[in-house]
Amino acid sequence: MKWKRSERLVEMTRHLLEHPHQLIPLTVFSERFQSAKSSISEDLTIVKETFEESGAGRLLTVSGAAGGVKYIPLVSDDMAHGVIRQLIEELSHSDRLLPGGYLYMTDLLGNPQLIDKVGRLFATAFADQQIDVIMTVATKGIPIAHAIAHHLNVPVVIVRRDSKVTEGSTVSINYVSGSARRIQTMVLSKRSMKSGQRVLITDDFMKAGGTMLGMRNLVEEFGCELAGAAVLVESEHSEKVLVEKYRSLVKLRQVNEQDRTIELEEGNYFSEGGEGA
Repeated sequence: MKWKRSERLVEMTRHLLEHPHQLIPLTVFSERFQSAKSSISEDLTIVKETFEESGAGRLLTVSGAAGGVKYIPLVSDDMAHGVIRQLIEELSHSDRLLPGGYLYMTDLLGNPQLIDKVGRLFATAFADQQIDVIMTVATKGIPIAHAIAHHLNVPVVIVRRDSKVTEGSTVSINYVSGSARRIQTMVLSKRSMKSGQRVLITDDFMKAGGTMLGMRNLVEEFGCELAGAAVLVESEHSEKVLVEKYRSLVKLRQVNEQDRTIELEEGNYFSEGGEGA
């Protein structure tokens, strides 16, 4: 089959979008399209320029015998502000207010288009970090973890509250819930991670950061390194946050259960280093 340039460009773009953060040798394309590497390089230059002009990300070229191209998904600041504004608008409805100052977010976490955008935002924030694994606690953090993992092209590990026979041997730790100040347990299969991996932890909501701190301690138990923390919504902190650095998209400043009002603002996503407030 003789591929036209337009056909090659479409198929290359599709392949790159489906394999983010993966080094793809030029021979993969040249053999597939039966084209010279020089022609493939010209095609990739067009794809690279289109990605950059549209804000879809970067296309990195690695030279040498073991080289190739790598697609890095990115979101522009304007697009990120737009997604955060959408989240704030969605979360501002008074009927989302739950007892204790929590917000009902299950429908948003189940919205594939919105959660994909959230995953892309966090993947952009940690694009220059070496991330090997995304970790979250069952259950509401799972959609966010998978969305981030999709754009970073890494696996997800899910921490549970109790051990399951299907998990095999596990590592278990106790931690203090930052908000309720209760002793709780985290369990993770020994097969989930390998020593030395860099782990990004994530959750849907953070009050004082007790759950995040528990995950950080679990990361250390596995001999791994914490690469960062990603939070969809954080609440206003009346006490010291238990995690030092994290990225949040939305901050819940204040709720009035009597008046049914919710005050939200942009989180610290754009702060230097993503440090806590």
